[in-house]
Amino acid sequence: MPGSVRDLTLFVAVYEQRSFTAAAEREGATQSGVSQHIRKLEDTLGVRLFTRSKGEVQPTPAGDALYLKSIDILRLYDAAKQAARSYGKGLEGELVVGLMPTMTRSVLAPALARFVADHPNVSINVIEAYSATLTQQVRAAEIDFAIVPAFACPPGLMSRLFLRTPEVLVSNPSLGLAHGAPVRLAGLSPVKLILPGRGNTRRHSLETYCAANGVSIERLLELDAMLATLDLVARSDWMTVLPGIMMALDDGTQHRVNPLAEPPFWLDLVLIEPSQRSMTAAARAFVAELEAEAQRLNRRWGPDAAPKPEKGAGNAAKKAAAQGARRPGRGRRLSRPPRPDAS
Repeated sequence: MPGSVRDLTLFVAVYEQRSFTAAAEREGATQSGVSQHIRKLEDTLGVRLFTRSKGEVQPTPAGDALYLKSIDILRLYDAAKQAARSYGKGLEGELVVGLMPTMTRSVLAPALARFVADHPNVSINVIEAYSATLTQQVRAAEIDFAIVPAFACPPGLMSRLFLRTPEVLVSNPSLGLAHGAPVRLAGLSPVKLILPGRGNTRRHSLETYCAANGVSIERLLELDAMLATLDLVARSDWMTVLPGIMMALDDGTQHRVNPLAEPPFWLDLVLIEPSQRSMTAAARAFVAELEAEAQRLNRRWGPDAAPKPEKGAGNAAKKAAAQGARRPGRGRRLSRPPRPDAS
């Protein structure tokens, strides 16, 4: 029957993939089968949902409107199925979660230990990757949810704020910084700085912060390997900037950890999930464990670890940036914003 859940599911896949071939692969269908479903849907509604020319598939205004309502319908249908199944015994099923090293280093283990003890019938698989990879896996509904740095959410995803944590400078103890004390990065210039690659969501924010606050870079090293980054910092005079939640348990023995100040620098982490699916009870329970542990660790940075922006904060930041820009410094300065990264 045209307008069935299957029709809407295939329509949403074409809309998000912008391709009949990719939609068919994603939904385990044939390209001709997907085309037939879309054609029946268009005939039933009496409108064109997509334009097709030179191999490109673009939604029409009617397609845009139908997509928004279809997402609501599919989520309600998924929630209805889960509500019926919840009358079975306890929490069970399979759960696939995507986390970055930011979350796996300190937050994951205690949260996971509590979760598996409380829900032994849930089979859980945790995938560690960087944000770009995790975002694509969530869009393809290959994982139930992921926690990544905040970004502009594309079609196919829903997001909400998970945690705000300070960015912190991580350095070798031999450099003499007082562990835990706020530090002005420009005051240490020129610095040898390890940054993630340009495909990492945080890279653009880090470079912008340095450019706006007069941070002089003597040497820049790209590393998309977290264990190697921390090992290099522990063995040399290279520094890096990492999310505070990741470094909350460090005691200053191997690494000195200092929140960035004048101005402070915050990272917003968001939880993303497929927009066409309702989160399972097991997923919600695991999210609750992760949030509780993340908030506990984030208190390491004080009761005001995630303040709301105050009035005039923008002007103060501009003033600090202007003062930093006037300070002379040796070495290379990031004077223009980098090209957008692929988050």
